[in-house]
Amino acid sequence: MYVADSRASTPTTASVEGTARPSRAGRYRTTIAPTVLALGTVSLVTDVSSEMVTAVLPLYLVAGLGLSPLGFGLLDGVYNGFSAVVRLVGGHLADRGGGRHKWVAGAGYALSALCKPLLLIAHTLTPIGLILAADRTGKGLRTAPRDALISLSSTPETRGRAFGVHRAMDTAGALLGPLAAFLILRATVDGYDAVFTVSFCVAVLGVLVLVLFVPGGGRTESAGDPAARPTLRAALGLLSHRDLRRITVCALLLGLATVSDSFVYLLLQRRLGVPDRWFALLPLGTAAAFLLLAVPLGRLADRRGRWRVFLAGHGALLLAYALLLTSWHGTALPYAVLALHGTFYAATDGVLMAAASDSVPEALRSSGLALVQTGQAGARFACSLGFGAAWTLWGDRTALSVSAVALAVCAAYALTLRPFRKAAA
Repeated sequence: MYVADSRASTPTTASVEGTARPSRAGRYRTTIAPTVLALGTVSLVTDVSSEMVTAVLPLYLVAGLGLSPLGFGLLDGVYNGFSAVVRLVGGHLADRGGGRHKWVAGAGYALSALCKPLLLIAHTLTPIGLILAADRTGKGLRTAPRDALISLSSTPETRGRAFGVHRAMDTAGALLGPLAAFLILRATVDGYDAVFTVSFCVAVLGVLVLVLFVPGGGRTESAGDPAARPTLRAALGLLSHRDLRRITVCALLLGLATVSDSFVYLLLQRRLGVPDRWFALLPLGTAAAFLLLAVPLGRLADRRGRWRVFLAGHGALLLAYALLLTSWHGTALPYAVLALHGTFYAATDGVLMAAASDSVPEALRSSGLALVQTGQAGARFACSLGFGAAWTLWGDRTALSVSAVALAVCAAYALTLRPFRKAAA
């Protein structure tokens, strides 16, 4: 099993049901495995790179290259949803190799890094779309193996906290990335080119940290269960498990009504008349709230139930939509919207992966997480296309109103499914 030594030496006591459980002292010593911290560092560095690009990309495409909201919606859908095509491939390759989680993830990080300098030579819709598709292919390859490593190096009782710590470190990079982009844009003449160049250099550093400091790990065990062997048929057969199937359905439905971050920032800019030079700072509000709340909400999900925290996060997003639809133009509006936006991510991102991990055998952990991620990413891809088209045809307020209604309906339906367990015993 991956990073088994982080759990094997934990002192245990007998639970009421007779199952060995970590003692209180043991739980505190092994709450966060070294693998989680190493992967958190990789994600921190990589997110500095990717968020530098993400922070300036909407303005670069819409204001710099003159794309329509529909054209931007297409590219944004590619950027956020194309990884759905390859997440299952990345998850299957990692499980099939037994000990390849690190290397499949590393290939994904390397591919995304190589795409950054290509943005310097692309100035039309087609080449930019191809570059973003390749970048998201890298993200699709790495996400499931990385999350599987986090899951396998944590106990079920602390899995929400482990994902919360990783997401907090990841978000620290998301906080620094837009700030770096803002400073580069102010300090250079060819600001966008400078942002893309620095982003590439930082991405290469992230790959080096992964290669040098993340353990390679060993093999996961299927415990003699043929259904848990890492085959493609077994991976797809995971959807026959009720809990995982319901989690996947919830992620897909709610993803259909989740407006992408870039559109949220563009809506805020238009509502408040934010100057172009300050646009790159808007993601900082989301990242700051995410950073502060990821660990507390992960711990809350472990203690009180992951399903409750997950749905509460979508409630925060719905409230953010409502604020954007009101006629309020106070100075507190952007802070409130961005705080709610960050709360949504803190309550859903790592919590969803922790919940899905409880329903997947270790030998198929990467493939199972990829199934959930694929449904969510594909749904968000469709949402970006639909929202961009609705904005072009009917205007931004109507498009957001439709999304808010859809989110309320999907959340109400997810409320009836109750797929998430409090934590695996």
